[in-house]
Amino acid sequence: MRASPVVFAGMLPLLLACGSEPAPDSATAALPSADTATFSAEAVQIAEFTYDTSRTVPWRAISRAPARLMLDPSSLETIGSITEGRIAQVLVRVGDRVQAGQVLVTIHSHEIMDARSRLANAISQRTATESGRTLATTALGRARRLLDARAMSRADVERAETAQVMAEAAYAQAISEYQRAEGLVHHLEGEGPSFANADPHDVLIRTPIAGVVTAREAQPGTVVLPGTPLITVGNPDRLLLQMQLGETAAAGVRVGSTVQFTLTAEPGARYNAVVTRVAPTLDTLTRTIEVIAQPSGGSGVGRAESFAQAEISGTAGAPSVVIAAGAVQAMEGDTVVLAADPRGEGIFVEAIPVRVGRRAADLVEITSGLAPGRQVIVGRAAVAKAELLKRRTGGSGE
Repeated sequence: MRASPVVFAGMLPLLLACGSEPAPDSATAALPSADTATFSAEAVQIAEFTYDTSRTVPWRAISRAPARLMLDPSSLETIGSITEGRIAQVLVRVGDRVQAGQVLVTIHSHEIMDARSRLANAISQRTATESGRTLATTALGRARRLLDARAMSRADVERAETAQVMAEAAYAQAISEYQRAEGLVHHLEGEGPSFANADPHDVLIRTPIAGVVTAREAQPGTVVLPGTPLITVGNPDRLLLQMQLGETAAAGVRVGSTVQFTLTAEPGARYNAVVTRVAPTLDTLTRTIEVIAQPSGGSGVGRAESFAQAEISGTAGAPSVVIAAGAVQAMEGDTVVLAADPRGEGIFVEAIPVRVGRRAADLVEITSGLAPGRQVIVGRAAVAKAELLKRRTGGSGE
């Protein structure tokens, strides 16, 4: 069972041997003796201190901002009307998962009937010109045989050759018209599974991609023109993290900066992302800069439109001495860290006055007072601080 700070403080007089050890260096000698204490091995074991070591690293500013997961705009497909007409059916709702080629909307339009009529005419014309071409080819062959037999004049053969060329041209034109008419019908019917309930007058609007319906502008009975937006489909597995940062906070953020974020619905889980875009201009209304990051983990990150809290690491700057934020303590108006040096099986603790600079997530910049490489107490530092405060007040415990 873990001892509480109050119980532990009452045991300190029995577990501490104070003032019996010399100061470890000149910096310690400059401090009042009341700001030092030697903790025995038993006291350290009961206190369960945790430690960090001051170190010099390139400083990275951390910006915190609310964020939201959104569908990657490049994965969104806005499907519009391809004809003029009246919407007959809307077959999907927002949130429905759809497959490529699936019919989403039907539009009652005379254009499809006109296209089918032109296709029928084109088929008829293709058949007629194909027969004419065959006949012309046969006639030309016969004329050439007769010419060889001196039973037909050269002029008659030339006329047969001309007729054959014209038949070929007529057939080529018929094929072109047929392909054009067939392409229009195919365009209006779409490519995909057949739709049993389709009316002959209905143009079929299909989705070219698989995904989830994210928006539905189409309403039955509405008259639409070509290009009118009807349905938007997106890939739910392609998500981006969107953040809005103030001008100062965004100053150190670059493409490639790392981001850690937690979802509001899952505060215990942390996810990683990498900045892929920093807007070049400020938003004129909010005076913020949009930052977009690509989460790691794909579809396992969360759902689109989920809210999150993000921490963005800026670019590395000049080296600074840093320690864990929990190591910085306030002692009667002084800002100190509690350095812990080994003394036999125990530790020698001294409160070192420091100046702190920038803060980022779990780190604090130390601008003066602490050299790199010093071990400091982080976890349960309040227990050691309580004993040092007691010594400042002459052992009264206040």
